[in-house]
Amino acid sequence: MENMISIRNLEKNYYMGTIVVRALRSVFVDINKNEYVAIMGPSGSGKSTLMNIIGCLDTPTGGQYVLNNTDVSKLEDNQLAEIRNKEIGFVFQTFNLLPRYTAFENVMLPMVYAGKSKTERISRAEEVIESVGLTDRASHRPNELSGGQKQRVAVARALVNNPSIILADEPTGNLDSKTSVDIMNLFDDIHRGGNTIILVTHEEDIARHAHRIIRLRDGEIESDRINENPVQLTVPVQAGG
Repeated sequence: MENMISIRNLEKNYYMGTIVVRALRSVFVDINKNEYVAIMGPSGSGKSTLMNIIGCLDTPTGGQYVLNNTDVSKLEDNQLAEIRNKEIGFVFQTFNLLPRYTAFENVMLPMVYAGKSKTERISRAEEVIESVGLTDRASHRPNELSGGQKQRVAVARALVNNPSIILADEPTGNLDSKTSVDIMNLFDDIHRGGNTIILVTHEEDIARHAHRIIRLRDGEIESDRINENPVQLTVPVQAGG
C-alpha cells in the first residue's frame, strides 16, 4: 500500500508561564492511501493536537511529519497554508460555513484560493454538490438549511479540490442520531470512492465506521488496531436531515 502519512517521534509542548504541558509525547503513526482511520481519546488526550498537526494547522515541537513525501514539520506558515488547501479537506463539528454565501458559493470557495478558473469552479461545485445529494439546495444560505444539510455542504466543500485526505473533526457532534447515520453513510461512500479519511471523535459508535482505530491517552498512543467489523451502511444518500 502507498504510504501517505509518516509521523516519527512527534512531540508537542505548550507553555503556560513556567509550566510545560506535553500534549503529544513520542507519537509514531503511519497512514496509507485510502485508509479510513478514527482517532479517539478522552478530553486532554492529545487527539485534537494531533489532528491540528496532521491538518497543517499547527506545527510540532519535535519529531517529523511527512505528508505525501513532503516534510511538513519544517515548513513556514505560507507553505503550510498551500499544503492545507491542496492536500486536506476539512469537515468540522460546527460546519464553518460563511453565512452570507449560498451553499454553492461556500463549496466553490477553496477553488478560489487554489486559483481555479470560474468555469472550473462552477463545473466542479455542481459535481460535488450532486454527489452529496444537495443539488436542490445549492442556492440556499446556511440559515435556510438543516444541520444535516449544512454538514453535507461542508463535506462537498472538503471534497472540491480533490484532496489527499478528508480530515473530519467530530463531524456528527451537532447532529441528531438519524442525521448522524446519514452523514456517516456519506463518509462510507467517500471512502469507497478512494479517499483517505481521518476521523477524530470521542463517540465509539461513530469510530466503529472506521477500518482502523487509534486511541490516545495523555499524549501517547494507547492502542492502534484494525477494526475487524466496521459498520457498513447501505442507505442511499438523502438530501434531508
